[in-house]
Amino acid sequence: MDMSDLLKMGASSFIKSKLSGDAGSGLDLGSLTSALSGLTGGSSDGGFDIGSLLGKMQGSGMAEIAQSWLGDGDNAPVEDSHITEMFGADKISDFASQLGLSQEEAVGGLREALPEMVDKASSGGSLLDSIGGIGGAINMASKLFGR
Repeated sequence: MDMSDLLKMGASSFIKSKLSGDAGSGLDLGSLTSALSGLTGGSSDGGFDIGSLLGKMQGSGMAEIAQSWLGDGDNAPVEDSHITEMFGADKISDFASQLGLSQEEAVGGLREALPEMVDKASSGGSLLDSIGGIGGAINMASKLFGR
């Protein structure tokens, strides 16, 4: 699955989520895909920076949750506070206003979309494959340790 497919799948999951409210279910796929890409640190052409996302999870004490998303078993649920910790309140606020959602609706949709996106990006549960092999791991480590 390429990154644009992954973003579309995440956007679809967000739209279907009961947690994103009526406003979330009324969003169009293109706007949401673009907003998700921006939120997750992807490039402007529709990327999804899984390494950066996993790094943020690791740094916020959510390594076990990330591992469940990367593995083939059930995805561990996340709380609203986890989503806010991963991205920061400012980015969540920008994401919500870009889409015309309340912060609660934005966070709710992300609670369902993100685990599914990471899970699909890492079929088989291999962290190295999901972040682009050894080069991706080195890149992720350099971001984690500020080099």
